[in-house]
Amino acid sequence: MKKSYKDVNDGKLSKRAPDYLSKQAAVTWRKVAGFLEDNSAVSRIDEALVELYCTNYEIYRNAYAHIQENGQSAAIYKSLQNSDGEVIGKDFTGYKRNPMIQVYNDAAKNLVTIARELGLSPKSRSELLEIAGDSNDGDEDMMKKFGM
Repeated sequence: MKKSYKDVNDGKLSKRAPDYLSKQAAVTWRKVAGFLEDNSAVSRIDEALVELYCTNYEIYRNAYAHIQENGQSAAIYKSLQNSDGEVIGKDFTGYKRNPMIQVYNDAAKNLVTIARELGLSPKSRSELLEIAGDSNDGDEDMMKKFGM
């Protein structure tokens, strides 16, 4: 009998990254999936969220590498031409922001949001522990209520 999607791998995230992820995303997957399995309530059904985290991390790294290589901004010049259309000079007109800055910022924001959802930040982990502690307190009160 075929298991439902959520029950494959005993409902846990696979330590092995999906084949279609790039090398960087797959490395991130192995790190994150191992940590999540050991330290949180994330299960197989959360796989898409983990995948989003890994692919956004790759975008973040690629954008950063591009910015390092090409700088945060580039000089803009306007060509001066003579009446025959030949370029005879260039006038500096200012700077243009590297578009990869926006890609980098968007990926970083996505990483923070997804990390919070997965319990990958110190603050979100402490909030999850508080919630777990509160729910345990409620269980004890419930048990007392029923005389157990």
